[in-house]
Amino acid sequence: MPNPSVGRSGRDSNSRAGAVSVCSLPVDQWPAADRDAWTDACRPGMRLKRGGTASHLKSVTRDDLARRYGYFLDFLNRSVILKPDLPAGAQITPANVESYLAELRARVSSVTQYGSIYKLRRVGQLIAPKGNFSWLIEIENDLALAMQPRSKQDRLVLAEVLIEAGLTLMCEADVSTRPVISCARQFRDGLMIALLATMPIRLKNFAALEIGRSFVLIRGCWWILLTNQETKEKRADERAVPNFLLPWVEQYLRQHRPILDRSGEAPTFLWLSSRDGLPLTYKAVERIISERTRATLGVDVSPHLFRTSGASTAAVYAGDIPHLASALLHHMDPRVTERHYNRATSMSAAQAYGAIVNRLRRNR
Repeated sequence: MPNPSVGRSGRDSNSRAGAVSVCSLPVDQWPAADRDAWTDACRPGMRLKRGGTASHLKSVTRDDLARRYGYFLDFLNRSVILKPDLPAGAQITPANVESYLAELRARVSSVTQYGSIYKLRRVGQLIAPKGNFSWLIEIENDLALAMQPRSKQDRLVLAEVLIEAGLTLMCEADVSTRPVISCARQFRDGLMIALLATMPIRLKNFAALEIGRSFVLIRGCWWILLTNQETKEKRADERAVPNFLLPWVEQYLRQHRPILDRSGEAPTFLWLSSRDGLPLTYKAVERIISERTRATLGVDVSPHLFRTSGASTAAVYAGDIPHLASALLHHMDPRVTERHYNRATSMSAAQAYGAIVNRLRRNR
Protein backbone atom coordinates (compact mmCIF):
# COMPACT_ATOMS: atom_id res chain seq x y z
CA MET A 1 0.00 0.00 0.00
CA PRO A 2 1.35 3.46 -0.84
CA ASN A 3 2.79 5.46 2.03
CA PRO A 4 0.87 8.68 2.82
CA SER A 5 4.12 10.56 3.26
CA VAL A 6 5.29 10.13 -0.30
CA GLY A 7 4.19 11.71 -3.54
CA ARG A 8 4.08 15.23 -2.10
CA SER A 9 6.95 16.76 -4.02
CA GLY A 10 6.57 20.03 -5.86
CA ARG A 11 4.56 21.74 -3.12
CA ASP A 12 5.48 24.97 -1.37
CA SER A 13 3.04 24.50 1.46
CA ASN A 14 2.86 26.15 4.85
CA SER A 15 -0.06 24.10 6.12
CA ARG A 16 -2.07 25.55 8.98
CA ALA A 17 -2.19 23.57 12.18
CA GLY A 18 -4.87 20.92 12.03
CA ALA A 19 -5.39 21.25 8.27
CA VAL A 20 -5.69 18.09 6.18
CA SER A 21 -2.48 17.44 4.25
CA VAL A 22 -3.72 16.64 0.77
CA CYS A 23 -1.74 15.59 -2.29
CA SER A 24 -2.28 13.75 -5.56
CA LEU A 25 -0.85 10.25 -5.52
CA PRO A 26 1.55 9.98 -8.50
CA VAL A 27 0.69 7.40 -11.16
CA ASP A 28 3.72 5.25 -10.28
CA GLN A 29 2.25 4.84 -6.77
CA TRP A 30 -1.25 3.86 -7.88
CA PRO A 31 -2.43 0.29 -7.28
CA ALA A 32 -0.91 -1.92 -9.97
CA ALA A 33 -4.16 -2.63 -11.83
CA ASP A 34 -5.11 1.05 -12.00
CA ARG A 35 -1.60 2.04 -13.05
CA ASP A 36 -1.39 -0.55 -15.81
CA ALA A 37 -4.89 0.25 -17.08
CA TRP A 38 -4.10 3.98 -17.18
CA THR A 39 -0.84 3.35 -19.03
CA ASP A 40 -2.73 1.26 -21.57
CA ALA A 41 -5.48 3.87 -21.85
CA CYS A 42 -2.86 6.51 -22.74
CA ARG A 43 -1.17 4.27 -25.32
CA PRO A 44 -0.95 6.25 -28.59
CA GLY A 45 -2.47 4.88 -31.75
CA MET A 46 -0.28 3.44 -34.49
CA ARG A 47 -0.83 2.66 -38.13
CA LEU A 48 -3.67 0.16 -38.46
CA LYS A 49 -3.83 -0.10 -34.66
CA ARG A 50 -6.10 1.92 -32.43
CA GLY A 51 -4.70 3.69 -29.39
CA GLY A 52 -5.94 3.40 -25.83
CA THR A 53 -9.21 4.82 -24.57
CA ALA A 54 -7.49 8.10 -23.55
CA SER A 55 -5.23 8.41 -26.60
CA HIS A 56 -7.52 11.00 -28.20
CA LEU A 57 -7.15 13.37 -25.24
CA LYS A 58 -4.51 16.08 -25.07
CA SER A 59 -1.62 15.49 -22.72
CA VAL A 60 -2.69 18.35 -20.45
CA THR A 61 -6.16 16.81 -20.16
CA ARG A 62 -4.74 13.38 -19.36
CA ASP A 63 -2.43 14.92 -16.77
CA ASP A 64 -5.37 16.73 -15.18
CA LEU A 65 -7.48 13.57 -15.04
CA ALA A 66 -4.59 11.60 -13.53
CA ARG A 67 -4.06 14.35 -10.96
CA ARG A 68 -7.73 14.31 -9.94
CA TYR A 69 -7.78 10.51 -9.67
CA GLY A 70 -4.58 10.78 -7.63
CA TYR A 71 -6.41 12.97 -5.11
CA PHE A 72 -9.08 10.29 -4.75
CA LEU A 73 -6.48 7.57 -4.21
CA ASP A 74 -4.63 9.77 -1.73
CA PHE A 75 -7.84 10.15 0.27
CA LEU A 76 -8.34 6.37 0.31
CA ASN A 77 -4.70 5.94 1.32
CA ARG A 78 -4.94 8.44 4.19
CA SER A 79 -8.20 6.82 5.30
CA VAL A 80 -6.57 3.37 5.23
CA ILE A 81 -9.25 2.00 2.92
CA LEU A 82 -7.14 1.74 -0.25
CA LYS A 83 -7.05 -1.87 -1.46
CA PRO A 84 -4.05 -2.31 -3.76
CA ASP A 85 -5.08 -5.73 -5.12
CA LEU A 86 -8.45 -4.75 -6.64
CA PRO A 87 -9.07 -4.70 -10.42
CA ALA A 88 -8.77 -1.43 -12.32
CA GLY A 89 -11.46 1.06 -11.34
CA ALA A 90 -12.75 -1.09 -8.50
CA GLN A 91 -11.70 1.50 -5.90
CA ILE A 92 -14.56 3.67 -7.18
CA THR A 93 -17.39 2.36 -5.01
CA PRO A 94 -20.45 4.18 -3.61
CA ALA A 95 -19.07 3.93 -0.07
CA ASN A 96 -15.64 5.29 -1.04
CA VAL A 97 -17.13 8.12 -3.09
CA GLU A 98 -19.53 9.05 -0.28
CA SER A 99 -16.60 9.30 2.19
CA TYR A 100 -14.51 11.24 -0.34
CA LEU A 101 -17.35 13.68 -0.93
CA ALA A 102 -17.70 14.27 2.80
CA GLU A 103 -14.09 15.43 2.95
CA LEU A 104 -14.43 17.53 -0.21
CA ARG A 105 -17.44 19.34 1.23
CA ALA A 106 -15.40 20.31 4.27
CA ARG A 107 -12.58 21.95 2.32
CA VAL A 108 -13.50 22.89 -1.27
CA SER A 109 -16.22 24.80 -3.10
CA SER A 110 -19.33 23.26 -4.65
CA VAL A 111 -17.83 23.80 -8.11
CA THR A 112 -14.68 21.85 -7.20
CA GLN A 113 -16.78 19.08 -5.67
CA TYR A 114 -18.62 18.65 -8.96
CA GLY A 115 -15.40 18.78 -11.00
CA SER A 116 -13.70 16.22 -8.77
CA ILE A 117 -16.50 13.67 -9.10
CA TYR A 118 -16.97 14.34 -12.82
CA LYS A 119 -13.28 13.67 -13.49
CA LEU A 120 -13.24 10.69 -11.17
CA ARG A 121 -16.01 9.16 -13.27
CA ARG A 122 -14.14 9.92 -16.50
CA VAL A 123 -11.03 8.15 -15.27
CA GLY A 124 -13.13 5.20 -14.15
CA GLN A 125 -14.61 4.86 -17.63
CA LEU A 126 -11.15 5.10 -19.21
CA ILE A 127 -9.44 2.47 -17.05
CA ALA A 128 -12.50 0.19 -16.74
CA PRO A 129 -14.51 0.68 -19.97
CA LYS A 130 -16.85 -2.18 -19.10
CA GLY A 131 -17.61 -0.88 -15.62
CA ASN A 132 -21.00 0.52 -14.64
CA PHE A 133 -20.68 4.11 -13.40
CA SER A 134 -24.28 5.21 -14.00
CA TRP A 135 -24.72 5.66 -10.24
CA LEU A 136 -21.82 8.11 -10.26
CA ILE A 137 -23.47 10.14 -13.04
CA GLU A 138 -26.49 10.60 -10.77
CA ILE A 139 -24.22 12.00 -8.03
CA GLU A 140 -22.64 14.30 -10.62
CA ASN A 141 -26.04 15.61 -11.67
CA ASP A 142 -27.00 16.33 -8.06
CA LEU A 143 -23.73 18.20 -7.50
CA ALA A 144 -24.23 20.17 -10.71
CA LEU A 145 -27.63 21.36 -9.50
CA ALA A 146 -26.15 22.40 -6.15
CA MET A 147 -23.20 24.32 -7.64
CA GLN A 148 -22.94 27.94 -6.61
CA PRO A 149 -20.00 29.51 -8.46
CA ARG A 150 -18.25 32.16 -6.40
CA SER A 151 -18.76 35.67 -7.73
CA LYS A 152 -15.74 37.10 -9.56
CA GLN A 153 -16.84 40.69 -9.28
CA ASP A 154 -15.47 41.35 -5.80
CA ARG A 155 -12.13 39.83 -6.82
CA LEU A 156 -11.67 41.61 -10.14
CA VAL A 157 -8.29 43.35 -10.30
CA LEU A 158 -7.07 44.99 -13.50
CA ALA A 159 -3.89 43.69 -15.10
CA GLU A 160 -1.88 46.83 -14.32
CA VAL A 161 -2.42 46.29 -10.58
CA LEU A 162 -1.38 42.64 -10.81
CA ILE A 163 1.75 43.53 -12.78
CA GLU A 164 2.67 46.19 -10.23
CA ALA A 165 2.20 43.67 -7.42
CA GLY A 166 4.51 41.19 -9.17
CA LEU A 167 7.18 43.82 -9.80
CA THR A 168 6.96 44.99 -6.18
CA LEU A 169 7.52 41.45 -4.90
CA MET A 170 10.61 41.07 -7.10
CA CYS A 171 12.01 44.47 -6.09
CA GLU A 172 11.53 43.68 -2.41
CA ALA A 173 13.23 40.29 -2.84
CA ASP A 174 16.24 42.07 -4.37
CA VAL A 175 16.86 44.29 -1.34
CA SER A 176 15.74 41.87 1.38
CA THR A 177 18.20 40.64 4.03
CA ARG A 178 16.29 37.40 4.56
CA PRO A 179 17.83 34.00 3.69
CA VAL A 180 18.57 33.62 -0.01
CA ILE A 181 16.06 30.77 -0.40
CA SER A 182 13.25 33.02 0.91
CA CYS A 183 14.28 35.79 -1.49
CA ALA A 184 14.41 33.35 -4.40
CA ARG A 185 10.93 32.07 -3.55
CA GLN A 186 9.49 35.59 -3.36
CA PHE A 187 11.18 36.63 -6.61
CA ARG A 188 9.77 33.52 -8.33
CA ASP A 189 6.27 34.29 -7.04
CA GLY A 190 6.49 37.91 -8.19
CA LEU A 191 7.58 36.82 -11.66
CA MET A 192 4.72 34.34 -11.83
CA ILE A 193 2.19 37.08 -11.08
CA ALA A 194 3.68 39.66 -13.48
CA LEU A 195 4.16 37.14 -16.30
CA LEU A 196 0.68 35.63 -16.01
CA ALA A 197 -0.89 39.09 -15.82
CA THR A 198 0.70 40.07 -19.16
CA MET A 199 0.22 36.65 -20.77
CA PRO A 200 -2.93 35.08 -19.26
CA ILE A 201 -2.64 31.57 -20.64
CA ARG A 202 -4.40 28.66 -18.97
CA LEU A 203 -2.93 27.42 -15.70
CA LYS A 204 -2.29 23.94 -17.08
CA ASN A 205 0.08 25.42 -19.63
CA PHE A 206 1.56 28.06 -17.34
CA ALA A 207 2.47 25.57 -14.59
CA ALA A 208 4.08 23.23 -17.12
CA LEU A 209 6.33 25.76 -18.91
CA GLU A 210 9.69 24.21 -19.81
CA ILE A 211 12.84 26.10 -20.69
CA GLY A 212 13.89 25.32 -24.24
CA ARG A 213 10.57 23.76 -25.22
CA SER A 214 7.54 25.88 -24.31
CA PHE A 215 9.57 28.76 -22.85
CA VAL A 216 12.14 29.59 -25.50
CA LEU A 217 14.78 32.30 -26.07
CA ILE A 218 14.63 33.59 -29.66
CA ARG A 219 16.93 36.43 -30.74
CA GLY A 220 17.21 37.90 -27.27
CA CYS A 221 13.50 37.64 -26.46
CA TRP A 222 11.75 34.97 -24.41
CA TRP A 223 8.65 33.41 -25.95
CA ILE A 224 5.88 31.13 -24.73
CA LEU A 225 5.30 28.57 -27.49
CA LEU A 226 2.40 26.14 -27.10
CA THR A 227 1.63 23.53 -29.75
CA ASN A 228 -1.88 22.70 -30.93
CA GLN A 229 -1.65 19.53 -28.83
CA GLU A 230 -1.20 21.60 -25.65
CA THR A 231 -4.00 24.14 -26.01
CA LYS A 232 -7.69 23.67 -25.32
CA GLU A 233 -8.55 25.30 -28.65
CA LYS A 234 -6.29 22.90 -30.64
CA ARG A 235 -4.46 25.87 -32.13
CA ALA A 236 -0.83 26.80 -31.58
CA ASP A 237 -0.34 29.76 -29.23
CA GLU A 238 2.81 31.90 -29.49
CA ARG A 239 3.42 34.95 -27.28
CA ALA A 240 6.51 37.12 -26.78
CA VAL A 241 7.33 38.19 -23.23
CA PRO A 242 7.01 42.02 -23.04
CA ASN A 243 10.32 43.89 -23.11
CA PHE A 244 9.87 45.37 -19.63
CA LEU A 245 9.77 41.86 -18.14
CA LEU A 246 12.82 40.47 -19.96
CA PRO A 247 15.39 41.71 -17.38
CA TRP A 248 13.34 40.15 -14.59
CA VAL A 249 13.14 36.83 -16.44
CA GLU A 250 16.89 36.87 -17.00
CA GLN A 251 17.54 37.67 -13.34
CA TYR A 252 15.30 34.81 -12.22
CA LEU A 253 17.04 32.34 -14.50
CA ARG A 254 20.54 33.57 -13.70
CA GLN A 255 20.29 34.26 -9.96
CA HIS A 256 17.19 32.87 -8.26
CA ARG A 257 16.27 29.68 -10.09
CA PRO A 258 19.72 28.13 -9.42
CA ILE A 259 19.10 28.71 -5.70
CA LEU A 260 15.78 26.88 -5.92
CA ASP A 261 17.51 24.06 -7.78
CA ARG A 262 18.94 22.17 -4.79
CA SER A 263 20.63 19.46 -6.85
CA GLY A 264 22.33 21.67 -9.41
CA GLU A 265 20.75 19.48 -12.06
CA ALA A 266 17.24 20.85 -12.18
CA PRO A 267 14.80 19.65 -14.81
CA THR A 268 13.89 22.12 -17.52
CA PHE A 269 10.66 23.21 -15.86
CA LEU A 270 10.54 26.96 -15.30
CA TRP A 271 8.93 26.95 -11.85
CA LEU A 272 10.77 25.04 -9.12
CA SER A 273 9.80 24.34 -5.52
CA SER A 274 11.77 26.02 -2.76
CA ARG A 275 11.39 22.90 -0.63
CA ASP A 276 13.06 20.29 -2.80
CA GLY A 277 13.92 21.89 -6.14
CA LEU A 278 11.42 19.74 -8.02
CA PRO A 279 8.94 21.21 -10.53
CA LEU A 280 5.96 22.88 -8.91
CA THR A 281 2.70 21.04 -9.47
CA TYR A 282 -0.42 22.55 -11.02
CA LYS A 283 -2.01 22.80 -7.59
CA ALA A 284 1.08 24.36 -6.00
CA VAL A 285 1.27 27.10 -8.65
CA GLU A 286 -2.44 27.81 -8.20
CA ARG A 287 -2.11 28.07 -4.43
CA ILE A 288 1.04 30.22 -4.52
CA ILE A 289 -0.53 32.78 -6.84
CA SER A 290 -3.75 32.95 -4.82
CA GLU A 291 -1.92 33.31 -1.51
CA ARG A 292 0.58 35.89 -2.81
CA THR A 293 -2.11 38.10 -4.31
CA ARG A 294 -4.14 37.87 -1.11
CA ALA A 295 -1.11 38.87 0.98
CA THR A 296 -0.01 41.63 -1.42
CA LEU A 297 -3.32 43.09 -2.59
CA GLY A 298 -5.76 41.90 0.04
CA VAL A 299 -7.68 40.04 -2.67
CA ASP A 300 -7.41 36.35 -3.57
CA VAL A 301 -6.86 36.47 -7.34
CA SER A 302 -6.68 32.89 -8.60
CA PRO A 303 -4.82 32.12 -11.86
CA HIS A 304 -8.14 31.68 -13.65
CA LEU A 305 -9.17 35.19 -12.60
CA PHE A 306 -6.06 36.51 -14.35
CA ARG A 307 -7.90 35.71 -17.58
CA THR A 308 -10.92 37.69 -16.41
CA SER A 309 -8.53 40.50 -15.52
CA GLY A 310 -6.92 40.44 -18.96
CA ALA A 311 -10.23 40.51 -20.82
CA SER A 312 -11.63 43.28 -18.64
CA THR A 313 -8.45 45.36 -18.91
CA ALA A 314 -8.53 45.05 -22.69
CA ALA A 315 -12.18 46.18 -22.74
CA VAL A 316 -11.57 49.13 -20.41
CA TYR A 317 -8.46 50.51 -22.12
CA ALA A 318 -8.80 49.26 -25.69
CA GLY A 319 -12.52 48.92 -26.28
CA ASP A 320 -12.06 50.33 -29.79
CA ILE A 321 -9.92 47.34 -30.86
CA PRO A 322 -12.37 44.61 -31.97
CA HIS A 323 -11.94 41.19 -30.37
CA LEU A 324 -8.69 42.06 -28.56
CA ALA A 325 -9.90 40.33 -25.41
CA SER A 326 -10.87 37.11 -27.21
CA ALA A 327 -7.51 37.06 -29.00
CA LEU A 328 -5.71 37.59 -25.69
CA LEU A 329 -7.48 34.57 -24.20
CA HIS A 330 -7.07 32.53 -27.41
CA HIS A 331 -10.81 32.15 -27.89
CA MET A 332 -12.17 31.46 -31.36
CA ASP A 333 -15.63 32.77 -30.52
CA PRO A 334 -15.65 36.29 -28.97
CA ARG A 335 -18.98 35.50 -27.31
CA VAL A 336 -17.19 33.10 -24.96
CA THR A 337 -15.01 35.96 -23.76
CA GLU A 338 -17.96 38.28 -23.27
CA ARG A 339 -20.06 35.68 -21.49
CA HIS A 340 -17.49 34.27 -19.08
CA TYR A 341 -14.61 36.71 -18.72
CA ASN A 342 -15.29 40.33 -19.55
CA ARG A 343 -16.53 42.25 -16.47
CA ALA A 344 -15.70 45.68 -17.90
CA THR A 345 -19.29 46.64 -18.75
CA SER A 346 -20.46 46.83 -15.14
CA MET A 347 -17.16 48.41 -14.12
CA SER A 348 -17.45 51.11 -16.77
CA ALA A 349 -21.06 51.72 -15.81
CA ALA A 350 -20.05 52.13 -12.15
CA GLN A 351 -17.30 54.57 -13.12
CA ALA A 352 -19.68 56.60 -15.30
CA TYR A 353 -22.29 56.69 -12.56
CA GLY A 354 -19.66 57.79 -10.05
CA ALA A 355 -18.58 60.60 -12.38
CA ILE A 356 -22.20 61.77 -12.70
CA VAL A 357 -22.65 61.79 -8.93
CA ASN A 358 -19.42 63.74 -8.42
CA ARG A 359 -20.45 66.27 -11.08
CA LEU A 360 -23.84 66.76 -9.45
CA ARG A 361 -22.21 67.29 -6.06
CA ARG A 362 -19.84 69.87 -7.46
CA ASN A 363 -22.70 71.75 -9.16
CA ARG A 364 -24.67 71.75 -5.94
